[in-house]
Amino acid sequence: MFKLILLAFGAWLVYRILKGYNRSIESREPPLPQAEEGEDMVRCAHCGVHLPRSESILSQGEFFCSEAHRKLRK
Repeated sequence: MFKLILLAFGAWLVYRILKGYNRSIESREPPLPQAEEGEDMVRCAHCGVHLPRSESILSQGEFFCSEAHRKLRK
C-alpha cells in the first residue's frame, strides 16, 4: 500500500514540475522582430559625412549635416 502511495506522489510531483516548466516557457515574450527596412542615407554637400535623410538639412537640392555647413556652402 505504501509503495502505491509513493508511486502516485512521484507521478503527481513529475506532473507538477513539467506543468510549471511548460508555463514558464509560454510566459516568455518572443523576441522583437528586427527592423528590416532602413532609412535612406544622404551625403553632406560640404564635408561628405553620411547621415540619415531625416536628420539632414535640405537646401537648394543639396543635403547638409548642420546649419553651419549649409551657410558655408552659400
